[in-house]
Amino acid sequence: MTRIECDVAIIGAGTAGLYALRAVRRAGASFVLIDHGPLGTTCARVGCMPSKVALHMGAQWQAAQKLAVLGGSGMEQLSLDRAAAWSWLRRQRDAFSGSAEGKAREAAGKHLLEGRARFVASDRLLVLLNSGAEREVCAKAIIVATGSHAVVPSWLDGLRGRVITTDELFELETVPDSVGILGLGAIGLEMGLALARLGVQVTGADIANTIGGMSDPEVAARAIDRFRSEMQIWLQAPAQLSADGSGVLMQTDDGRRTKVDMVLAALGRRPNLDGLCFAEAGVELDTRGVPPFDPHTLQIGQMPIFLAGDANADRSLMHEAAHEGDIAGRNAALLAQNPDAQAEAYGRATPLSIAFSNPDLASVGARLNSLDSQQIVIGSAEGQANGRLRILGEHSGLLRVYADKSTGRLLGAGMLAAGGEHLAHLLAWSIGRGETAGELLQMPFYHPVVEELVQSAMLDIVRQVGHQAPARTDSARV
Repeated sequence: MTRIECDVAIIGAGTAGLYALRAVRRAGASFVLIDHGPLGTTCARVGCMPSKVALHMGAQWQAAQKLAVLGGSGMEQLSLDRAAAWSWLRRQRDAFSGSAEGKAREAAGKHLLEGRARFVASDRLLVLLNSGAEREVCAKAIIVATGSHAVVPSWLDGLRGRVITTDELFELETVPDSVGILGLGAIGLEMGLALARLGVQVTGADIANTIGGMSDPEVAARAIDRFRSEMQIWLQAPAQLSADGSGVLMQTDDGRRTKVDMVLAALGRRPNLDGLCFAEAGVELDTRGVPPFDPHTLQIGQMPIFLAGDANADRSLMHEAAHEGDIAGRNAALLAQNPDAQAEAYGRATPLSIAFSNPDLASVGARLNSLDSQQIVIGSAEGQANGRLRILGEHSGLLRVYADKSTGRLLGAGMLAAGGEHLAHLLAWSIGRGETAGELLQMPFYHPVVEELVQSAMLDIVRQVGHQAPARTDSARV
């Protein structure tokens, strides 16, 4: 068996793995990158990119149908070939995925091993190559960045062939006339709306009382009311599924009932850790089947082993995977080149999650249910009072920003707003810099723009806190 020695072995060529590789190369450490394929990140193949293509298609088709409001005629003659639309989506997906695969191959070069790895010791891996050959990899540090897979509970086993996940959704040649969705987190909500806007009859079900993971009850209620006009939404009751001819019968104990052609299970993702044989490396797993790790160093115990990206089930988002890959790569190279060193702790970015639901549903910073209601004030801004949103026909929007009651320092926010992806970033940056509502009011706000929602919310906070917004200094004036 061929033996390979290197400073750092990286298992997984997804987002976290590739960012780890970049950090390792910058440190001048030797490496191998191991992945069994298919190459191309989860984001590019089955996640954020194809889903956004689907949402864009739905928005374009929906906009065309609304032209009659502006005086257009003949709209009733329009039709959509969903098979052709889905074929276009798959071509776009293949372009994104092919680009990601090409970058992985270019970055790793001859140091790419295409196969499955497992631990045989804390510093050794056995890699079974896709060709059938084996390689032993001896590394001074190891990064596990193996990503995740969609969850399909065992109670759905009897409906195999009628239940798919996003891993299979974008392999369909077309989409059926009716789809049920189990789970209305960000993925389920996005795909439900995308399909509904393409003319599919959609029924979404979730045992939670919210959608899109929104913890702010007022924003959640506004979002539910807004999206119920486009798709059926069943909440707070488990959906029971059974085969019914060529389709699936969905029903709840309170009498809700419908038949769909196919069900999309959007019930979360689970780390790809099976088969890695952590026990051989002396690593114990927690009750979730994940090794305990330091979220600031990503190190497992005191071992030179690091866990990054979706593999650690902490913050399963693409931008977090990139950040974690960089942290893991820096620390793995550090320990490989200096075994007596201590892994360095890195700060984490302001939490940020966005459902591109148009209007977007987004959470920024601290969630409302994690804050002491006696120590905060909430600044609100209504979409119906925002000129730009009224022009866009999205006056159902709502922004709620949470701030420290004594200082006005921004802590978090929840929102439903057209262009919310941009507002969410603006607020995430402000929270990360420790800004107060008064300080943010010193910034310019053009008119009419969606960002005036932020201005209105900041004014509401300042009124409640009792601190007058500081005036701009002479040096800051235009």
